[in-house]
Amino acid sequence: MAVEQASGHSASSGQQGFDHYWQTRGDWVEEPNRRRGGESGVQRVLLPDNHMIYVKRQVGHIYRSPLHPFGRPTVLRERDALRGLSKLNVRVPRLLFSGAQRDQEFGWKALLVTASLDGFEEIMQWYAKGGRERYGEALHDQLLKDLAGNLARMHQGRWQHSCLYIKHVFVRVVEEPNGPRAEVALLDLEKCRRRFTASAASHRDLKQLRRHSSFSDADWKKLLYFYETAFGSVVKGLER
Repeated sequence: MAVEQASGHSASSGQQGFDHYWQTRGDWVEEPNRRRGGESGVQRVLLPDNHMIYVKRQVGHIYRSPLHPFGRPTVLRERDALRGLSKLNVRVPRLLFSGAQRDQEFGWKALLVTASLDGFEEIMQWYAKGGRERYGEALHDQLLKDLAGNLARMHQGRWQHSCLYIKHVFVRVVEEPNGPRAEVALLDLEKCRRRFTASAASHRDLKQLRRHSSFSDADWKKLLYFYETAFGSVVKGLER
């Protein structure tokens, strides 16, 4: 039995960690669904110390690429993205554990365990609950700037999210002595991959975000201005 793992949790590693997390149970956040020749689902698990974690559990759920023509669990690609983006100071969930092992019956069994993004919620939920009206336009501009900065750092590192829908943008407001501050995080990195150039990663993701978001024209222009300032160049071919 081959085990490929990466642990960011001091209490569990290797086969012991795999077995431990595989046996955890919680509420389904993403019900198991069949695709890519296997099954994948995500549970929210409350640990005994009251810390919340998310456990993505997969069986036979793989992707193929020139480097992995026979298939590789998608959680390992997501693990690579979490590691890479964290090094670029892109706000993403903290990796606690990942592992994959070959199984005679299922082919692959794989896990990805991440810490909860405490205080964050989907940006559209934040809008729907009146967050913009409550905190005002100055904070909303800061929110757009933080989103733009995270995206620019990701693309400068040649990472492409590849599924950049507005539902994968999360936000929280941190109360500080000098006033509230908005923070943005990116989720669902299962399709994230490296591109040959930063511009290729940038162009694809931003076009996708424009199509799959409800930003007004004015908000989109602000976001694009903040993004291009952080990215260091104009992104051609985008709707403005």
